[in-house]
Amino acid sequence: MRTGFDIEEIQASKTEKFLAGVLAVFCLIGGIWTYQKIDDKVGDRVSLEAPVSPADERAISRRGEAQERSFQAREGVASARRNLEFRREEYRTALDAGRSSPRLEEQYVRSQARLAVAERDVRAAEAEVQRASPAADAAEKRRAAEFERRQDRRELFTFLLRLGFVLSMIAAAFALIIALHRRRSRYVPLALGFAAFATALSFGLAGDYLTDYIDPLDLGILALSLFGVAMTVLAFRLLQRYLDRRLPARRVGKGQCPFCGYPVRGNGSCERCGRDVLAPCARCEEPRRVGTIHCGACGAA
Repeated sequence: MRTGFDIEEIQASKTEKFLAGVLAVFCLIGGIWTYQKIDDKVGDRVSLEAPVSPADERAISRRGEAQERSFQAREGVASARRNLEFRREEYRTALDAGRSSPRLEEQYVRSQARLAVAERDVRAAEAEVQRASPAADAAEKRRAAEFERRQDRRELFTFLLRLGFVLSMIAAAFALIIALHRRRSRYVPLALGFAAFATALSFGLAGDYLTDYIDPLDLGILALSLFGVAMTVLAFRLLQRYLDRRLPARRVGKGQCPFCGYPVRGNGSCERCGRDVLAPCARCEEPRRVGTIHCGACGAA
C-alpha cells in the first residue's frame, strides 16, 4: 500500500539523503559528459577550415613558390661561396709556392662568376616574393577573418546548446519537485538530488563562460553570486505560491480556519476573522467545510 504525506511531514532519513546525493553525483557525471560532447558534436557539424577562393589560392601559392625559389637561391649562394673560398685557397697556395696554374686560376674565376649568378638569382627571387606578398597577405587576412567568423559561430552554437541543456535540466528538476509534491510522493528527496545536479551544472556553465568576459578576481564571483541569489529567490517564490494553494487544506486538516489559521470550535464562522468556515456543497447542498478537497457527505471534489 502506497502512502502519501503532507509538505510539513517531509523528514528524509539519512539513507534517503545519501541516495539522493548518490543520484546527484551520477547525474553530474552524465551531465558533464553530455556538456563536453556538445562541443564535439558542434565541431563535427561546423568546420573551422575556411574555404579559399581560386584567386586567393593562386596568390598564396605564388608567394609560396617564390619563397621556395628564394630559399633555393640562398642555398645556391652559400654553396657557390663555399666553392669560391675553396678555389681561392687552392689558387693562393699554388701562387705562394711559386707555381703558375692556369687551370686553378680558371676554376677560381669560374667560381666567382657562379657566385655572381647565384646572388643575382637571390635578388630576383626576393623581388618576386615582394611582388607576390601584398596579394598573398590580403588573401591570408581574408582566410583568417573567415576562420575567426566560423570559430565565433561554432562557439555561439556550443554555448546555446549547452545553455539549452542546462536550462532544460533546471526546468525538469523544478517540474519533478512540484509534481512529486503534488502527489505527496516519498521520492521527493531524489528530486531534490536531481535539482542539486542541475544547480551544479548551471554553476559550471556560468564559470565556463563568465570567465571569458569577466575577470573572476574582479566581478566574476559577484556576478555568479547574484545569479545564484536570483535563481534561489525565484525557486523560493514558486515554492511559496505552491504552498499558498495547499495552505487552506492543511489548516482544515488541523481543525483551523482556512483563512487565518484560528482553531475552529464547531461554529459556522471563525471566531477570529469572522468568515464562514461552513458552506453548502455545490452538489448535495450538505454543509461542507471551506477549504476541504472533497465533500464529506457526497465525496464531490
